Amino acid sequence: MDKKSTTSVFGKLAAALLICLSAWAVDRFVFSHAVLRVVAMAAGVLFCAQLLVLILGAIKPASHRGRTVLTILASLTRYAAAIVILCWGLSLLGVDVNMIVASVGIVALVVGFGAESLISDVITGFFMLFENQYNVGDIVEVNGFRGTVKEIGIRTTSIMDTGKNVKIVNNSDMRNILNRSDNASIAASSIDIPYSTDLEKLESKIPALMQEIYERHRDVMLSVPRYLGVQELGASGITLKFIVEIEEGNIFSVPRILNHDLLLGFRSLGVECPFPQLDVHNG
Repeated sequence: MDKKSTTSVFGKLAAALLICLSAWAVDRFVFSHAVLRVVAMAAGVLFCAQLLVLILGAIKPASHRGRTVLTILASLTRYAAAIVILCWGLSLLGVDVNMIVASVGIVALVVGFGAESLISDVITGFFMLFENQYNVGDIVEVNGFRGTVKEIGIRTTSIMDTGKNVKIVNNSDMRNILNRSDNASIAASSIDIPYSTDLEKLESKIPALMQEIYERHRDVMLSVPRYLGVQELGASGITLKFIVEIEEGNIFSVPRILNHDLLLGFRSLGVECPFPQLDVHNG
């Protein structure tokens, strides 16, 4: 038999051996009743958990508190599914779970010190839920990052800013929180008028202008804008100050709206914004 034939025979024998080993492995591990039960159990638990998460996600409560409870329940469902699969799977494979739980006291203590941050996150998450410090949909500021709370889990909180950037913060790091949704916010606007303006005559017409602006923007303004008076005597004009109560979510858009409407409103009253001027005196 030549060398080429010998190599071919050995190759066929190796392939046959590999097929036999594969068949044994499939029969031993895949078609084992215990393994099949574990796979079926895991699939069933994951299906039920995902179904429950989808149901919770389909509920749209009106209050921020309701959305907070739903996101935490969804987070708990995922963690509970993982624990059930682990414990039930070991039990189906013939492992005495009770004995393992009873014998890992010292190990759990050692691991507990290593998982101190995780435990702190979970405990803090529950305290935040019961104390109602903030909820899903609230606008908060944490360590200089400002955004809307999108999800509260038992371990982390997701915050999205106006640029759609999402910051994941461990619950134990949610300290010194500034919740800007607790009360109405204030949007401010300043506009300059020339020194030659009849201020008293203009001030008599401002209330009607404020009411007109409010009627156009009831969807974003919580009250009629207020005129606070003369803010500053500038180099080229008199600065007037206006404020209006709004929701925190409109803190950037409403000042732009107020600037726009004040400019057009003052123009309709015959008042133009001043611009820098230079008087030259020739001796």
